[in-house]
Amino acid sequence: MDMVQLGNTDLKVSRLGVGLVEIGLQLTENNKDQAYDLLNTALEGGINFFDTAECYGISEDLIGEALSDKRDKFILATKAGHPSYGTEGVRWQVDTIKKSIDRSLKRLKTDYVDILQMHAYDIFGEPPDEVVQVFLDAKRDGKTRYIGYSQENEEAVWAIKSGLFDTIQTAFNMMDQRALFEILDEASKAGMGVIAKRPIGNGMWGRAFKKSDHYEDTVAKSLRVRAEKIQSLGPIKTEPENHILAALGFVLHHPQIHTAIVGSRNPKHVKSNIDMVNEQLPIASEYVEELHKRYEIVGSHWRSID
Repeated sequence: MDMVQLGNTDLKVSRLGVGLVEIGLQLTENNKDQAYDLLNTALEGGINFFDTAECYGISEDLIGEALSDKRDKFILATKAGHPSYGTEGVRWQVDTIKKSIDRSLKRLKTDYVDILQMHAYDIFGEPPDEVVQVFLDAKRDGKTRYIGYSQENEEAVWAIKSGLFDTIQTAFNMMDQRALFEILDEASKAGMGVIAKRPIGNGMWGRAFKKSDHYEDTVAKSLRVRAEKIQSLGPIKTEPENHILAALGFVLHHPQIHTAIVGSRNPKHVKSNIDMVNEQLPIASEYVEELHKRYEIVGSHWRSID
């Protein structure tokens, strides 16, 4: 799989990464072999970027158990800021974050991560200096090589302008192109590594919807509505038949994106995604350009979904 330099860091990352929230929240100790299979399938297939967070259930535990003996073979990114399940603490409190970082390292069975990300700061305004300092201290102390920021909209713009962070993780897909207008180019100019989350848009593109469908997930519902509006403008001749290929092809067409993380708990899906990226990209630039035009017509006022 193609590797690219992650901004101004010395990390080389695979264009396709794996988001590991699903194995942490949807699998249990009873079927952890499935998680081990997924992680090793990804690594053996050329994926070297693994993204998790302490609040993703047992995700970090599974990574530590499956891959700790291969630590030098992959780039490990985690997040801190929210207390994990079963632990005490108040989000964005200094003590909570410090304990979260140390728990992550213990669960991941490592003494450092490659990227420690501030996880969706969601209290009004900019993070206070003492919160930012915890992340800077972790970098100074060798607990992380780099620090990143994971969020959208005005918060992501602040992170870029602050000059504090080495990477930015933000939503970007066919139904959520806001980052194209205010984040991607600015992050690139700042030398930041750019990680695209939710690149396939929760699988909403091209799905056959029924009026009886119910979406408890507000993110999925918003993406579904957006997909329907964009697709209502008619078919696109150059659209790939496989909707996952269309989605990944769209995101990875943008050179500002260094890696796109796709979440899954199914090893077969991971293998399929690897094969598509290796064998069927790039997709037609005309298709990408048409999606840009359609977004400007129906969605230029949309905020990124966080």
